[in-house]
Amino acid sequence: MVLMNDLMVGSGFLEVCRMMAGVFCRMKPAVPLMCVLSIGLTAQSPYRLNLNKELTLTGVGISTGLTGLYLRSTVQPYRVDALTSLDPGKINDLDRGAVHNYSGKADRASDILLHGSLAAPALLLAGRKIRSEPGTIAVLWVETALVVSGITTLTKFAVRRTRPFVYNPSVPADAKTGIDAKASFFSGHTSFTAANTFFAARVFSDYYPHSKWKPVVWGLAAIFPAATGYLRVKGGKHFPTDVITGYAVGALTGFVVPELHKAHRAGNTLSLVPGWNSIGLIWEIR
Repeated sequence: MVLMNDLMVGSGFLEVCRMMAGVFCRMKPAVPLMCVLSIGLTAQSPYRLNLNKELTLTGVGISTGLTGLYLRSTVQPYRVDALTSLDPGKINDLDRGAVHNYSGKADRASDILLHGSLAAPALLLAGRKIRSEPGTIAVLWVETALVVSGITTLTKFAVRRTRPFVYNPSVPADAKTGIDAKASFFSGHTSFTAANTFFAARVFSDYYPHSKWKPVVWGLAAIFPAATGYLRVKGGKHFPTDVITGYAVGALTGFVVPELHKAHRAGNTLSLVPGWNSIGLIWEIR
C-alpha cells in the first residue's frame, strides 16, 4: 500500500525501477544467451522486442522520473500563515466545486482500486498464448509503468498545482503543509490505474483478436480508472481536470507501448525473446 501511494508523489518511481531490474534478475538463464536462426517465423507472437526501442522507452521513463524527483526536492511546502491567502475564486468553474470535497473513505477506496489494477496485467498470464511469452509481457508492462510514472512525477512537480482539500477550511492545517499538497496535477492514481487496465486490454486484444470477451475486457479497462478518478475527486485529492488528464495519459501509455512493439511481416528482423529461464535472439527471414 505504501509503495503505490508513494509512487503518486514521486519517491515510488524508484520502486518501479527496482521492479524492472527484478524482472531481468529473476530470468536466470541456463545459457547466457541463446541465438536461434528461424526462417519463416510468422505472427506466432504479436510483439517483437528491439534493443534500441527498449533502451529508448526505458530511458524516457527513467529520465522523466529522475527529473521529477529532482523537482520534488525543490518544492517548498505551504506555511500555515500562507494558507489564508489561497483564493478558490481563481479556480475554473469546472474544478471549483471540488474544494468542498474531503473523504478519507473515498481516498482509501481509490487506493484499493489502484492496487487492484495491478492484477490486470498479471491476469493476462491465464491465457495459454500469453503465458508462453512471460518475459515479453513483463518487459512491455515494466516499460509502461516506467513511462507513466515518470511522466506523472515530472508533471506533478513541474506544475505544482494545489490540491482541492488545501482550500477547504474544514481540513486541519497540518494536513495542508506537506509537499503532497502541491501535487494535484495530474492524478497519479488515475494515470497508473488506466495504464494497467488499458495495457491489459490491448495485450489481450492483440493475442485474441477474435475473442467474444473483448467488449467486456475493454469495458472493464475503461470503468476501473474512471471509478478511481471519481473517488480521487470525492476524496478532495484532485480536481476533475486532474483525473481527466491522468486518465488520458495512462490510457494512452497503456495502449501505445504495446503498439510500438507490434510485429510486422515485412522485412527481416532481429528480436529479443525473453522466456521463463532464458533470453533468445531470433533472426527472422521473410
